[in-house]
Amino acid sequence: MSKPLDSLPPTETLEIENGLSLVPRVRLELTVYPSSPSVTKPIDEWKVKRTLIDFLKNSLSVLVIVPEDDLLIKRVKDLKNRKRDDPLALGTLFVRDIGFINEKGKKDVEEEQEDVKVLEKKFLDWRKYIVEKMDGIELNIEGMKFNLKVAIPASDDFEGMKKSWEEFYAFGNRGYSRSGRQSKQEPDTIVLRGVPSRWFAEPRVSSKPSLLVTHTVFSTFGRIRNLNVAEDDDLGKDADEDAGHIISGLHCKIVVQFENYRDFYNTLKVLCCRSLQKQGSRLRADYEVSWDRDGFFRNVRNQIPQQIPAAPYKSEAPRRQQHTSRFSPEDVPRKRNREVNEHFQRFHLRVGSLKMSDSWT
Repeated sequence: MSKPLDSLPPTETLEIENGLSLVPRVRLELTVYPSSPSVTKPIDEWKVKRTLIDFLKNSLSVLVIVPEDDLLIKRVKDLKNRKRDDPLALGTLFVRDIGFINEKGKKDVEEEQEDVKVLEKKFLDWRKYIVEKMDGIELNIEGMKFNLKVAIPASDDFEGMKKSWEEFYAFGNRGYSRSGRQSKQEPDTIVLRGVPSRWFAEPRVSSKPSLLVTHTVFSTFGRIRNLNVAEDDDLGKDADEDAGHIISGLHCKIVVQFENYRDFYNTLKVLCCRSLQKQGSRLRADYEVSWDRDGFFRNVRNQIPQQIPAAPYKSEAPRRQQHTSRFSPEDVPRKRNREVNEHFQRFHLRVGSLKMSDSWT
């Protein structure tokens, strides 16, 4: 990377490893409701698109040109089972041409950090302006009236996520250690969904995401403690419920745990309000990013099955069951577990040899 993450303005593209780059953009979630609850006619997605594109061109203080591919509208097809307050269509709007937000004229290197704050404020103010201008407008399509609701998705709301983890650790009884003493805890793990698996695969080896390639990409953001990457077919099912079939392996889910909070903080902030683009490809991955509140790596460790041999006699079962319930796997020393396993292995070998000798007699 050419500059530290904390000095990167939200309007600047970031080049990372493996031919990937993070491109800035504004993403908004759209919901279309009928003005009259009695409306049962399906909405025309193409006409909704044209109406919104014309609105962006003619009703904002700055000319905003949005290609049709960057405005996605999906109507609700089963109108008979639609409830009174349900929407008629859902959509997503991407504004990628935001170069006009960049400030001009400042050249002093010492003012670089101040410039970042100024650009960040302009970016957030302009996004808020678009939401306020579009939210609640009335769409008139073929004589029928519809209401539009506009919101910023949670994946793009960095300040909202920051507030959520501060409240989580402050009021979720997570700020206390095992000894009962209060200790400050902060998140350190990022969850990324919706990125193409082949962009994180080893070329000419496999189309599945590679742990090595993923580590190479994300190590540019900071020191990594734990990393997990796997195919994420659930996202494809959520994205297109009406599809007749789902091609597995197209997207992957990446979970990155950093060694310190600052790297986590800067990385999450940079990933917000950006799309991933591959060099030589016209495709952009509009992923979803969030912070891990479920303890992904802690739960993975706890899900490892414990190799505890079965009791040879019923009289010994209650005593051993009581022992395992009093102590968690983390409290029992590894050396003790190894000695117990070796003891029972020798025992089973002796029992097996006795059974073999009985069978020959």
